[in-house]
Amino acid sequence: MLIKSADDKSKRLALLEDLQNSPVLDAWQKNKLREELLRLRKGIQGEKDAAFYLNSYFKGGENHALLHDLRVVVDGDVAQIDHLIINRAGHLFLLETKNYAANVEVNAHGEFTAVYDEGRYGIPSPLEQSLRHERILFKLMETLGIVGRTDKKLDFHHVVMLHPKAIIQRPDPKVLDTSYLIKADQFPSWHTKFADKFGVGALLKAAVNMRSQETVKEWGEKLKRQHQAPDLLALPSYLQPKPHLAAVAQVPKPAAPAVSKATAEPAAPDATLAKKLICAHCREKISYPEGKFCWNNAKRFGGLQYCRDHQGLFVS
Repeated sequence: MLIKSADDKSKRLALLEDLQNSPVLDAWQKNKLREELLRLRKGIQGEKDAAFYLNSYFKGGENHALLHDLRVVVDGDVAQIDHLIINRAGHLFLLETKNYAANVEVNAHGEFTAVYDEGRYGIPSPLEQSLRHERILFKLMETLGIVGRTDKKLDFHHVVMLHPKAIIQRPDPKVLDTSYLIKADQFPSWHTKFADKFGVGALLKAAVNMRSQETVKEWGEKLKRQHQAPDLLALPSYLQPKPHLAAVAQVPKPAAPAVSKATAEPAAPDATLAKKLICAHCREKISYPEGKFCWNNAKRFGGLQYCRDHQGLFVS
């Protein structure tokens, strides 16, 4: 049963897209902004794709509670869980979705590497990230009274899901078990294998811990009420406006000089604009090549510089 869908992040996307044209961010910040926007788009798409496979698999089923995009805060610690599944036997599955747009390698020490065409980059372990989420979620569940019948703690299981087209290079399974690392479209087969590997003892324990459909739904609803959506309009410190750029942006732009209809030339150009990357006609910023062209033709442009559109005001 679907308890919670993913939050709408369109406001966040719109904010980051608008900031790309902001006059209060410098070039370095705008480069970081593009990276942040790319990560967000890929992350949203990855979670959306994974949710599609999960919703299809559990559609119509009442033995599992499914929550997407669950964010909880406990004692100042934040757990952003991409997908959470709770079944009637007391098993919880924490699913971490990663859409790296790259192939992934895992070595014998459990270290992750993203492999792109342009190079290889070490990346944080998504499994360790999911384990941190488990510790935070467990503390919350204790306070909510979500516990097993025979054990204080329910059984947590972790799954890391990659893009269906990703290539995964793994170590020898005898050295390190990476069966938790799958492609998003493989979850149904993974879940079936998970159920098949339990022995008689585990099945007896599951039978003792079996809860009703109503209880599983109640647990899911309790967790949903604890969801704390992030502030979609908050910016990290490195994207905060630069004070000097903000001050410049607030200064009213001077009116453009009048143009003589007879000569089609700017009247009384401001000599203080000489050698600055500002068009002496419209007062807009210009590129370095535009300025250099004017400086190399100082006689034609009177020692000032103009944007490409207004360079045409001067007869060569």
